[in-house]
Amino acid sequence: MDKKQIYLDNAATSKIKPASVREAMINYYDNIGCSPGRGGYQQSLNAGRILLEARMSFCELFNFDKPENVIFTHNITYAINMILKGMLEEGDHVITTMMEHNAIIRPLNHMINDLGIEVDFVKANEKGEVNLEDIENVIKENTRLIITTHASNVTGTILPIKEIGNLAKKKNIVYMVDSAQTAGSIEIDLKELNIDILAFTGHKGLYGPTGTGGFIIKSPVENQIYSFIQGGTGSISDKDIQPDFLPDKFESGTINTIGIAGLKAGVDSILKIGIDKIHEKKMKLTKRLIDGFLKNERIQIKGVIDIEKRVSTISIYIENYDLGMLSFELDDQYGIMTRSGLHCAPYAHKTIGTYPEGTLRFSVGYFNTEDDIDCAIRALDEILNTRSIN
Repeated sequence: MDKKQIYLDNAATSKIKPASVREAMINYYDNIGCSPGRGGYQQSLNAGRILLEARMSFCELFNFDKPENVIFTHNITYAINMILKGMLEEGDHVITTMMEHNAIIRPLNHMINDLGIEVDFVKANEKGEVNLEDIENVIKENTRLIITTHASNVTGTILPIKEIGNLAKKKNIVYMVDSAQTAGSIEIDLKELNIDILAFTGHKGLYGPTGTGGFIIKSPVENQIYSFIQGGTGSISDKDIQPDFLPDKFESGTINTIGIAGLKAGVDSILKIGIDKIHEKKMKLTKRLIDGFLKNERIQIKGVIDIEKRVSTISIYIENYDLGMLSFELDDQYGIMTRSGLHCAPYAHKTIGTYPEGTLRFSVGYFNTEDDIDCAIRALDEILNTRSIN
């Protein structure tokens, strides 16, 4: 096979972006280049308009009607930490799952040790599926928050966020969703779903640059969250305390306007293409990849096979094979970029039986092609057929 560059690590970062993302960032750099809300001159006002229009684009994407409740941060990890550490107090109980990313696991474990919160990590089955009854069974009188991923970054398995949201609403518990693996790829309707806080990252399915992310929060939940970072906002500067209105309450300091300009362009490209069309193409390619892997008896697919119950992230495991070396060989010999290891989700790997070795992960993007998929299948088969088991 001829070596070509095939990127199949979209669960980490969408390497290929719409051309409009680069153009929007260059336009900001060339024609604006200043801070929003820090002056009354036209260019500062134009910078502020970028942020407002970006919030409005997010509202359109997620069917939400309060642009001021769209909060921008450095990334989704930062957003999750802001909520957890601004909301939880000693004695509070939190429910999450064993399928979570370290962006949730680590701050919660830190707060168990340092703050005295309680956390139940609800188990999943070996395919990464979570049972709603298992969540309901651990609810306590002091349960303050349920926080789950929308889809696992290891198995690609989709969690039942609609049902979890309904349960949380019934029990008067705040529900927060980590949409890192689904935003821009699967429809998320905030008017239909009982999600109080939706955390998002910019650099994956939303096609924005790295260093962008944030959360959308439904009112009046923001009143339960303390802003643990204070500083300049460009508003009510005569006051020496942090504003209590949105978005200023959670957006201190100079914001990454050039990044948000690119992120807005990414979101707008999704709105233009249509999220249903994006999802359809990604899942068609995902099925093609799964079908190819199933033909090789040495390859174990970790997660559900049914594409209706998963996203385009596929983890595989091969007995007695160094998956790190396999990932290296795919890149070195065929130009196919994948990710091996634990993917920052150790509890998920303990759940599916791949700890501590991890898995080899292939994650399909909208800009991949059928030829990319076929090349990956053939390359993996060639390596496995010519290498002895280690």
